[in-house]
Amino acid sequence: MFRTFFVILLGFLLHIPNVHSQEKPLRLGIAGLTHTHVHWILGRENKNDVEIVGMVEPNRELAQRYSDQYGYSMDLVFDTLEEMINASKPEAVAAFGTIYDHLEVVQGCAPKGIHVMVEKPMAVSLDHGKKMAALAKKHNIHLLTNYETTWYPTNHKAKELLEQGKVGALRKVIVRDGHRGPAKLGINQEFLDWLFDPVANGGGAIMDFGCYGANLMTWLRNGERPNSVTAVTQQLQPENNPKVDDDATIILTYDDAQAILEPSWNWPIGRKDMEIYGLTGALYADNRNTLRIRIAEGYDGYDEETMVLEERPSPYNDPFALLEAVVRNKVQLPPNNLYSIENNLVVMEILDAARKSAKKGKTITLKK
Repeated sequence: MFRTFFVILLGFLLHIPNVHSQEKPLRLGIAGLTHTHVHWILGRENKNDVEIVGMVEPNRELAQRYSDQYGYSMDLVFDTLEEMINASKPEAVAAFGTIYDHLEVVQGCAPKGIHVMVEKPMAVSLDHGKKMAALAKKHNIHLLTNYETTWYPTNHKAKELLEQGKVGALRKVIVRDGHRGPAKLGINQEFLDWLFDPVANGGGAIMDFGCYGANLMTWLRNGERPNSVTAVTQQLQPENNPKVDDDATIILTYDDAQAILEPSWNWPIGRKDMEIYGLTGALYADNRNTLRIRIAEGYDGYDEETMVLEERPSPYNDPFALLEAVVRNKVQLPPNNLYSIENNLVVMEILDAARKSAKKGKTITLKK
């Protein structure tokens, strides 16, 4: 009798619907295909959490080229954001056009209650950023800014160790980002056309890679704005980057710390690394997975430990998985997180001040 009851109970349990597996994927629209980061979503394996329901790209040749590469139907491609929204009914839209277009995407989505994720930086200016933030707040949508370095386990481990006091009180951060220049990387012309445009991109390397360090430092300081911003820009490859800077150094000062950001299109190798110096040691986030910890010994000695970190657990290892989790209220992001409006408004304030400092040749003091 017990055996019969067990078999019946087991059969009942096996037929209970799996609520999670039956949950419909997030309906995602793509605004623009000219930003090559779009390959991140187009080439993403199907995890049943996100479904691309529509795309906006007036350049039909580009859309067809990617259709041939990834196999999506050209029926998904529309000329305007409004057409795509009306036909596809997305829950969220990811922007992969020019940085200048980010404001227009939010203007088109927010009033309809559609959440938005933009690629870094948030906007071309603080003014655009403030307008985007106001729309997001008014219409109660999520507005996330996606950085590659957000997904680096080393950056999160470094912050954790810093907050644990592993290297003492923070005094200096150095962030280096960039590569040898877009013109040397074989990037498609549709991306280069606006990446080298001071209006569409807001600048050159200072915007393209300066945003990473500003984002990370603001996060390490839990949203604190710097006291001052000093920047120097140069054009070391005028033949490749005639309209914009391709090398910058940005110095941020705080009451008890300093940050040096070194965005460049002149590094011989691609890099996204960060050094954190405390009073008793240093943390070196060398890349996505390798972190070194040095604890000072004597005058110039140190004890070094190297950590090779695994990827972060889902959804914190993928921008689209996180977007789905945030929109579906599975994840509540903490204040001043790397993707947040609060953090990225400070980033835009830093970048605005950096461009102004470089142009005027003087330090810019931020108003408190």
